[in-house]
Amino acid sequence: MHSRRKASDTLIEMTAAGEDDIAILTGFTHSRSAGEDSNGPLFENNSNPDSELPGNSEIDKHHQSKDSIFFRDGVRRIDFVLSYVDDPGKEMDRKMERRKDFEKNLELSGLELETEDKKESEDGKTYFVKIHAPWQVLSTYAEVLNIKMPIKENDIPPAIGNPFNCMLGVFRLPEKVMNPEPDYFTAPFSKQRQELYLIHDENSFFTPSTRNRIVYYILSRCPYGTEEGKKKFGVKRLLSNGTYTSAFPLHDCQYWKKAKDSNCDSERYTLYMEWARFARFYKEQPLDLIRKYYGEKIGIYFAWLGFYTEMLFFAALVGLICFLYGVITMDENMSSKEICDPAIGGQIIMCPLCDRNCEYWKLNTTCENSEYSHLFDNVATLFFAIFMGIWVTLFLEFWKRRQARLEYEWDLVDFEEEQQQLQLRPEYEAKCTSKKKNPVTQEIELVIERRTFQVFGKLFLCWMSIMFWILLIIASMVAVIVYRLSVYAAFASIMENNQSLEPISGLLTPQTATSVTASFLNFILIMILNFLYERVAIWITDMEVPRTHLEYENRLTMKMFLFQFVNYYSSCFYVAFFKGKFVGYPAEYTYMFGNWRNEECDPAGCLIELTTQLTIIMAGKQIWGNIQEAILPWVQNWWRRRKARGHPENLYSRWEQDHDLQSFGNLGLFYEYLEMVIQFGFITLFVASFPLAPLLALMNNILEIRVDSWKLTTQHRRPVAAKAHSIGVWQEILNGMAILSVVTNAFIVAFTSDMIPRLVFYYAYFTNEESPMAGYINSSLSVFDTREFKNGTEPLENPMGYTNCRYRDYRYPPDHEKRYSHTMQFWHILAAKMAFIIIMEHVVFLVKFFVAWLIPDVPSEVKARIKREKYLTQRILHEYELNKLKEKLGGKTDYVDVENEVKATTGKMQLSEAI
Repeated sequence: MHSRRKASDTLIEMTAAGEDDIAILTGFTHSRSAGEDSNGPLFENNSNPDSELPGNSEIDKHHQSKDSIFFRDGVRRIDFVLSYVDDPGKEMDRKMERRKDFEKNLELSGLELETEDKKESEDGKTYFVKIHAPWQVLSTYAEVLNIKMPIKENDIPPAIGNPFNCMLGVFRLPEKVMNPEPDYFTAPFSKQRQELYLIHDENSFFTPSTRNRIVYYILSRCPYGTEEGKKKFGVKRLLSNGTYTSAFPLHDCQYWKKAKDSNCDSERYTLYMEWARFARFYKEQPLDLIRKYYGEKIGIYFAWLGFYTEMLFFAALVGLICFLYGVITMDENMSSKEICDPAIGGQIIMCPLCDRNCEYWKLNTTCENSEYSHLFDNVATLFFAIFMGIWVTLFLEFWKRRQARLEYEWDLVDFEEEQQQLQLRPEYEAKCTSKKKNPVTQEIELVIERRTFQVFGKLFLCWMSIMFWILLIIASMVAVIVYRLSVYAAFASIMENNQSLEPISGLLTPQTATSVTASFLNFILIMILNFLYERVAIWITDMEVPRTHLEYENRLTMKMFLFQFVNYYSSCFYVAFFKGKFVGYPAEYTYMFGNWRNEECDPAGCLIELTTQLTIIMAGKQIWGNIQEAILPWVQNWWRRRKARGHPENLYSRWEQDHDLQSFGNLGLFYEYLEMVIQFGFITLFVASFPLAPLLALMNNILEIRVDSWKLTTQHRRPVAAKAHSIGVWQEILNGMAILSVVTNAFIVAFTSDMIPRLVFYYAYFTNEESPMAGYINSSLSVFDTREFKNGTEPLENPMGYTNCRYRDYRYPPDHEKRYSHTMQFWHILAAKMAFIIIMEHVVFLVKFFVAWLIPDVPSEVKARIKREKYLTQRILHEYELNKLKEKLGGKTDYVDVENEVKATTGKMQLSEAI
């Protein structure tokens, strides 16, 4: 199959290490005598004693370059580093024994080790165990793990380029950066057919990312003894119990300058200069180089993030146009004109917005709010809601095509999720107590014996924990609602009697003050609950003991997303669909818990409050996320490196520099996806209330790409490379949110926006043919007799002696025979809202499904190239087998036998080509 760059394939997930794998792990000749101590200073020069490589013990560390990524001999590459410190506690002897057994088994597996004494480290207390994988180990595990390697340079003509490329030159990067290696045909590596592969140098045939993946596979399954009657294995367990303090592969150089060693590619430096600096924000991403250095899993994330950001440009542009339309037509808005008019809005007396403490107020006090509400509540809102429903479909469908192209270019076409599912988690293997035959593969597999009551007990406990935290979120949201209801009266009494606030009384109304402070309070609660639940979700998932890495990530993803969905969006759902909808009327108000009167919307509608809520939470999350991702790691790294700043260059080694960086962790990419998916929800689920949301997301993502690349390149240790052919379960989550967004935006336009009531009035209830919207405000407000307030709910003061007040609803006046019941206009508006929801949903869904059907997931050109490449690769392999067979049969005396075997092999090749 196709490999976009030479030898940059990474570990194909495969079967877990059972007894057969342990046999592989210990099947090599170990390079040091078994009796030699593997801990502390005695292990300082513990490389292969039989090696004839120069000067193992003669080369002093002081003569090594600061950027050295080799053993002291300057030849063997460091593929992985373990670190530990002496622990004088009661566990010291046990940890030493674990390290001794673990390192002995690593050597039995064929790995070569070299330890740096703590006296050589900059802090004087850390030991560093450097690990090198020789050719025999790499070639064996490349075959075991089915890693594809290059067999011939690709001679298929490249696809026709984009005719607009010449116009996009300013956004391009140099060809050497974008395409660091030639194109190759590849095949799964086989030790018996080594001459088939393009092996120019055994030391550089396997890329550093492939090497560190192979070594980590061994480390994650290498045994280190028996404790409490159970076999123990895996470096992850040794890290968790403090036997080792860290385990990481090395960066190839410092990020701000190239390595002095000509054998180093200095890819980290190239990534920093061409990708991680914010000054390059307008440049394309070097995805092939990212994939080559960090692996396909990280590469696919940045490819998705870049594509998402590109698509956001179109949504942001349309959203900005819709916003500008609102700005341009602000002065033409008849509703705000009537509210602001002293002769209309200044003469309408509104009913108090809370019991007892609130006073009667004039409608024109909300003049500014009504004008600003028009910025987001206009006919362009409807257009933008429909546009975003189609945009999200185009985004997901074009991403599938982009992903298919990456699968081809990165040699992932034959990589399936089943291959990931074959790799058992070491944590699962450690708990396996028996074996059973797989009914599909008929192979013996490790399993955990679980009793039925244990399975259901754990399942019940896990889901009860999840439900408890979701209910806790709902409780916090209710607390914020109670806060809104409780403090409104306080804000009203303060602002209405405070002369110093008179200049800003139009902008800072009690409603605005309550909404803004409640939004900030809600954001703080969201951050606190996030911090707590992240740990709870990981604990619950660990307790479930998922079988594979893929299963673990999917379970954790669903728990975290379900929680964050409720956590981030619940307050927006409240404002959009509940606030002001179940208020009642002055004589029969609805009360929460019998004490707090439900909130009312502003006469201009609740949309402006939803916009405020969305802006504060979305912008606050993005600002806080960038602080967490950029500033905190930088401060932590500065603090850890402060003692080494004055050290000479030749004393602060490459492994010590990387040791002082932050660990990216197994869930580092998970949090990046989660952050972006939550943002995706903000710009799709509630975008009808805030057309500028895509623009905010676009500006954030331009920064996000460079912040993520900067921290990955400069502030984090090099992650272990991993393989992935897609964004995984996040694709399904995005699809689900895309469907839900059509429903939520239809309901926002219908029930939160005032568009439908205005349209009904415009076509059915207008009273002035020359200005159909004249009188709309008066029509949307009902009349209440102030003498009918229930005891204890009327205002404390009524100095002007108002006998009537107005409230937002469609009810008959007190002198009508159907007093305070809903008018026909109310039912007409409700019918129009329901009809609008049905029509909008059906139209958008029909367009979505038609677009999805019209755009194939895999480009036809990519399909053709995949088929062509498969054919050529099979032909190369069969020609190789045929030549080997001829050589093998060349010494036979029976010519007929030779001819028959050659014909059979040729027929096999022709049949394969035909298929």
